[in-house]
Amino acid sequence: MTDSTKDDEMIFGLTVDERRTLLAGLDALPDTMPPRAVWHRIREQAEAEGLIRDARQKARGTWLAGAGLAAAAALVAVLVTKAPEETAFPTVPPVEVAGGASAGTALQSLMVESRQLEDDLRAMPEGPRVVRAGTRATILELEDRIAAIDYQLSDPTLRMSDADREIFWRERVRLMKLLVRLRYAQTQRTAY
Repeated sequence: MTDSTKDDEMIFGLTVDERRTLLAGLDALPDTMPPRAVWHRIREQAEAEGLIRDARQKARGTWLAGAGLAAAAALVAVLVTKAPEETAFPTVPPVEVAGGASAGTALQSLMVESRQLEDDLRAMPEGPRVVRAGTRATILELEDRIAAIDYQLSDPTLRMSDADREIFWRERVRLMKLLVRLRYAQTQRTAY
């Protein structure tokens, strides 16, 4: 007996003739649609898992997004009209101190804020099992950048000045805030 003959005979514990008969019988079955109730259950499960959204929810979300955009535009208009001409919006977090004893307090406050953000992150419920690829990639990117900063801060071979250390801690706090906001938004999305 050859190996291919053995394989044909061993499929499902059927002989070759029994297998051919089974396949011919399956091919002869008519194509039927599942009952409507099956499709309703599939749709309900997909909606419950957040894979698809009901049309009413989409319309409500679109309306709320439009209202939010309008409110943001109104807020910007009010702030711009009330702001003096020389006011500039900073793109970099302000450095509170240039050096000395107060540099240690700024560094200490950044460490405390970072620790608080970590506690907030741990207190959040576990994320959903199904996550959009873009969201997951963003979370992983933030976690990797935070880990890289942690490595830099804990590496004993690096000699950093207090100013350099403060820059790293500022960036760590900024990334932790982004991660907390993203995870919070993710938990809010799954709560509905």
